[in-house]
Amino acid sequence: MENLQAEDATATAQYTGMGATCFNEGVFYRVWAPHAENVSVIGNFNNWDENANPLHPEENGMWGALIENSAEGDEYKFLLQTPYGTFMRNDPYALKMTNSAGNCIVYNHNSFDWQETGYTIPAWNEIIVYEMHVGTFNVTKENDPGTFYTAIERLPYLKEMGFNAVELMPCSEFPGSRSWGYNPSNPYAIESDYGGPDGLKAFVKAAHEAGIAVILDVVYNHFGPSDLDLWQFDGWQENDGGGIYFYNDWKAETPWGKTRPDYGRNEVRQYIHDNALMWLRDYRVDGLRMDMVPYIRNVKADGNPDNDIPEGMSLMQWINEDIRQQFPNRITIAEDMHSLDFITHPASEGGLGYGSQWDAKFVHTIREAIITPNDADRDIHKVVEAITFCYNMDSFQRIVYTESHDEVANGQARVAEEIAADDVNNWYSKKRAALGVVLVLTSPGIPMIFQGQPLLEDKWFSDNDPIDWSRLEKFSGYATLHNEIIHLRRNWFGVTAGLQGQHVEIIRADNERKVIVMHRWQNGGPKDSVVVAFNLSHEKYDDYKVGFPAKGLWNLRFNSDDQKYDPEFSHIATHDVDAHEGEYDSLPAYASLTLPAYTALIFSQEG
Repeated sequence: MENLQAEDATATAQYTGMGATCFNEGVFYRVWAPHAENVSVIGNFNNWDENANPLHPEENGMWGALIENSAEGDEYKFLLQTPYGTFMRNDPYALKMTNSAGNCIVYNHNSFDWQETGYTIPAWNEIIVYEMHVGTFNVTKENDPGTFYTAIERLPYLKEMGFNAVELMPCSEFPGSRSWGYNPSNPYAIESDYGGPDGLKAFVKAAHEAGIAVILDVVYNHFGPSDLDLWQFDGWQENDGGGIYFYNDWKAETPWGKTRPDYGRNEVRQYIHDNALMWLRDYRVDGLRMDMVPYIRNVKADGNPDNDIPEGMSLMQWINEDIRQQFPNRITIAEDMHSLDFITHPASEGGLGYGSQWDAKFVHTIREAIITPNDADRDIHKVVEAITFCYNMDSFQRIVYTESHDEVANGQARVAEEIAADDVNNWYSKKRAALGVVLVLTSPGIPMIFQGQPLLEDKWFSDNDPIDWSRLEKFSGYATLHNEIIHLRRNWFGVTAGLQGQHVEIIRADNERKVIVMHRWQNGGPKDSVVVAFNLSHEKYDDYKVGFPAKGLWNLRFNSDDQKYDPEFSHIATHDVDAHEGEYDSLPAYASLTLPAYTALIFSQEG
């Protein structure tokens, strides 16, 4: 019997891959079930006969067999006979599902025709991210969620607006047809209601053809908790825990249930590692954003070393290092929100190795400053700290934003809604929300805008409240404001290169008048140095004298008070300014500005 098992193991070793892998001679099925006594694959290719296709035991609890009469498109499950009972389980590595509670479908990555576009992600200092939830982004059928294909229809809008990267909220198969996506039931499969794996590939292909990178949100701090066949997969468990894929002790506890993967078990580490690299290799996404990293590195995300999970940290280092080596220029982004340098410090030097991280210091400080109703309560010095903060002396190791799916839900609302509840079409809302957008797009960092933000969407984010695209016409001026500031941020006209630079100098931080003036530059000089002035008060200031980096004519590139953005804006005649020679604010020149209420102005020189 042992010789037969050895022969079986030798025969199956030539077939690599987990789950269902298509070969010319059939489909090879492999599953990890160390506590099973017998395993078979059942499906429509064998009339769901549990005795027709047994799998052979391999090393380390693996089971596998080539099924010659199985092919792409077949539905299947694994049948596990164990000391704890007999279980019918979905494949942990299933690439496609009928639905989260349905059957697995054999999928062949090689069947999709990419028609190579030769796309590469822009340099990180050029990226402007649009965060998208596929299910609500572009709903074309009432009562149905949006899909990758309906999202493709709106890519021309994103391109015209100037966005060159999209961050998709999680798209792995989840229970039901509506979700934020942070409850993955089948981590390798693509949500069937969104269009499955071909749908995601079609979206990535179309985005690349439009010059737009795709960053995918992934969830490794927990799985499930519902429709989760990974739970007690082969029957074994301890302490009523999740079995082989999960911690079965105190490390299991998360805010989403006792569903933290066991980062210390080699097979689980490989499962998560291979999942991360699959998106980059097989779906050609340009980066990953990892959800709530604090719960990967610490049980309670409280910073207490006694709660640290060293194997969680080493897993992230392994993934980030392999991505850096195998997929150079792709970006990995951590949602950590603890403002720690080591998150984006190289893994080779003891950091976690992420390329960038969502910046809590920026979003919380800027939102507070924009939303605070009384000017006197606005702390300009805190805003300055938020503008100038960076990680490891690299501005682009942070993502800056005022709205994200987290910041406009969970008891919070969109910025304009927070300023004037149920009345976002309000002068204060529009003026101060616009200030927030300009701060995002002119501060050092990688800027991110949340879906609907340029449409002055109201209320808060919900997975059953689709974007109202009629607002694009209703608030066309507000969309134009976003369009024009985005193009300046991308140096579209060749005169604002400094907005893509590392450098920032605060020329003036006037807490009494609530004014900030900053100098942004890459290399400095004409067409590079940019001066941005913010008036965060209700008062208009005339003849506001401030230092400038160089003498001569400084052209006004942007005025958020311009009436073309909204008929209620004052359109006060701000204009180009002449900077006169003479030391002021420790700079060699000075100019006098007109600063309308709640307004941002952007200046640069022609040369």
